[in-house]
Amino acid sequence: MLTEPRRQQILQALRRDGQVVARTIAAELSVSEDTIRRDLRELARQGVLQRVHGGAVLASPAIADLEARSALAPDEKRALGAEAANLIEPGQVVLLDGGTSTLELVRALPRELRATIITHSPVIAAALIPYPNIEVVIVGGRLFKHSGVSVGAAAHEAISAIRADTYFMGATGIHAEYGVTTGDLEESHIKRALMAAAAETVLLATSDKLGRVSAYRVSPLSAISTLLTPATATPELLASLRASGVQVRVVALAAS
Repeated sequence: MLTEPRRQQILQALRRDGQVVARTIAAELSVSEDTIRRDLRELARQGVLQRVHGGAVLASPAIADLEARSALAPDEKRALGAEAANLIEPGQVVLLDGGTSTLELVRALPRELRATIITHSPVIAAALIPYPNIEVVIVGGRLFKHSGVSVGAAAHEAISAIRADTYFMGATGIHAEYGVTTGDLEESHIKRALMAAAAETVLLATSDKLGRVSAYRVSPLSAISTLLTPATATPELLASLRASGVQVRVVALAAS
């Protein structure tokens, strides 16, 4: 079998099953495991899969920068943001991740809400300016421009002094076996610090991130209090996520 048709068959199996095992796919295609591993390395370089021990899983498509991601799944993000905003009670101390889904959360907040919101995202902080009764605290550090958030030692130290009610998290990959993942090492450390600073963590995830994996693990799914995800996710995928121990709340999209 020629290289390109073989790689297309690998991708077909990956999209069908959500993962491939190198030994199994090598036997199915009658080639060596070394050949399959070379194929997986090249496909990983192209960004279409994430290699794991013994094979590969689907890579997260959420690798574009903040501006490009704002155009992806806008209806899902609005629905998730509105659902998450309803979880914030007056007087709470809330941690908000950077990202386009949490930006929709801000836009869905009632104008009269009294709360304290702490964020390491200048974009989120600026969006909160029109809310007269929300105290906004900005966590500083080195600006990671891809995601528009502060990272590094200064941010980590500031977060360690916080005790919040809820952390609303974004991530690029959510997988039943490989947990919550993101595409940057420093960002993964900051997300873990934010989780440790809050009594509970609510994860907002559009359907394109479910069953996908990025390079750096944040936490197992069982460490998340609630996963908010849209009703467009397949029942099979939702069942696998629930089996990992996370509470999944399915959010309906607004009628068009």
